[in-house]
Amino acid sequence: MRLRRFFSASFPNFSLESREMPMGVTIAIDCMGGDHGPVVTVPAALSFLRSHPDANVILVGRDEAIQPLLGKAQSEFGPRLKLRPASEVVAMDDPPAIAMRTKKDSSMRVVMDLVKSGEASAAVSAGNTGALMAISRFVLKTLPGIDRPAIATILPSMTGHTYVLDLGANVDCSAEHLLQFGVMGSSLVAAIEHKARPSVGLLNIGEEAIKGNDVVKEAAELLRASGLNFYGNVEGNDIYEGTVDVVVCDGFVGNVALKTSEGLAHMVGAFLKQEFSRSLLSKLAAVVALPVLKRFKHRVDQRLYNGAPLLGLRGVVLKSHGSADAVAFGNALARAADAASNRLIERISERMASMNEVKA
Repeated sequence: MRLRRFFSASFPNFSLESREMPMGVTIAIDCMGGDHGPVVTVPAALSFLRSHPDANVILVGRDEAIQPLLGKAQSEFGPRLKLRPASEVVAMDDPPAIAMRTKKDSSMRVVMDLVKSGEASAAVSAGNTGALMAISRFVLKTLPGIDRPAIATILPSMTGHTYVLDLGANVDCSAEHLLQFGVMGSSLVAAIEHKARPSVGLLNIGEEAIKGNDVVKEAAELLRASGLNFYGNVEGNDIYEGTVDVVVCDGFVGNVALKTSEGLAHMVGAFLKQEFSRSLLSKLAAVVALPVLKRFKHRVDQRLYNGAPLLGLRGVVLKSHGSADAVAFGNALARAADAASNRLIERISERMASMNEVKA
C-alpha cells in the first residue's frame, strides 16, 4: 500500500494501478541481487502484487533470507506468489565469467532459466550488471538479426521522458549495431508507451548530416532507409528537451552521458541545499518554497525511471539500479510487466524480420 500511495500522491499521471496486466504475466525476481538484497526486493514484490491483481511473481534466492520477510503474504496471495530456492549469490564484484561458469545455482542464473523455460514472462535483477548481461546472453541467446544486446534507460525530459540506448553494454559499435539499437528502442517505446511510430534520433556532435565520424554517418544512412521514424542527428541537449522518443548511441557515449547527468543532478541538489541553509532568511525562503521543491524533486526522482531493459534477448530482462529502494525496485517490476504483456520480444523480432526481407 505504501508504494501505491507514493505513486498516487507524487505522480498522478503515472500510477502502477493504471497498468492493466493480462492474466498469466509472471515476473521472476532475483531477490539476492543489489546492495540491499531481500530487504528491498521482497517488500517491493509484495507491493507489486497488491497493485497488480492479475500478475504473479516467483521469488528466487536463499529460503532463509526470504521467508522471514514474507509474513502472511503466502496466504494473502496464494498461487500468485511462488518461491524458488537458489543456493548461490552473484556478488556485485564477481567477474562475469566466474559468475557464469561457477555459480550455476545462483539466483541470477535461476531467474534466467525460468524465463527460458517459459515459467516466467520476465526477469528482474538489481545485481552485477556485467554478470547479468553475460548470464542472460548465455542462457537466453539473442534474437535473430540482433548481434549484441543493448541496455536502455529512461531519462526525464521537458516533454515527459526519453529512452536512451546503449548505456555501456557495447563500447565499440558498428553502424549496423546502431541500426539494431534503433529498431530495439523503437519497439520498446511502441510496447511501453503505445506509440505507433516512435521518433528515433542518432546522438551526434551536431544536427548536420556532415557531422560525426564515419560510423555515425553510415548509421544515419541506414536509419533513414530502415523504415523507422528517423528524426536525424540529435545533440546531448535534445535528450532533456524531449526532441525524440528514442536516442541511439554506442555504449561508451551513452554511459558517459548517463553518469554526467547523474553527477549534474547531484550537484544541483547539493547547491540548492547549501544555499537554502546559508542564513535564517534563506531557511525561511526554503519553507515557503518547500511545495515547489517537492514537486521538482518528484519530477526528477530517479526512482520513477528505474528499470533498464536488456534489449535483443529472447526474453524480457530488466536491470534495476543496485542501490534501488523498494519504490524504485517496484517500478522496475511494473516496467518488466509492461514489456512482457505488450509483446516487446515479438515486436523486435517482427521488425527485424521485415527489415531482413527488404534487404533480401
